[in-house]
Amino acid sequence: FVESDDDEELLFNIPFTGNVKLKGIIVMGEDDDTHPSEMRLFKNVPHMSFDDTAKEPDQVFSLNRDLTGELEYATKIARFSNVYHLSIHISKNFGAETTKIFYIGLRGEWTEAYRHEVTICNYEASANPADHKIDQIMPETHFIS
Repeated sequence: FVESDDDEELLFNIPFTGNVKLKGIIVMGEDDDTHPSEMRLFKNVPHMSFDDTAKEPDQVFSLNRDLTGELEYATKIARFSNVYHLSIHISKNFGAETTKIFYIGLRGEWTEAYRHEVTICNYEASANPADHKIDQIMPETHFIS
């Protein structure tokens, strides 16, 4: 199990090796006041800290006590369809000083991530005639008057 230190808050940062369409989440705790009562999900915020939890989450869940892992909380699939990093913030419990979690289960679909690396391109502001040589038998000169 995982238990918080000083207060009831816990923060889990979960990086994925690909893109995930997150469809559901399960949270199991103990049958007392240490069970989490509120869970906040943030997507695609790598290296999230407790200072970052003040911003608006992507979805908030009010949790019920679940000792067997039977309750699955459905996520907004349109919002969680392209997740490469998931942060789970447990913000409240049922009144204890610390929060205790025994299991977190994620259900969804994984796809391989396509990440385009940085491309370095050089563009000419104007063409350099020396770069564009054409082999001609007779040079031609055109005058426009």
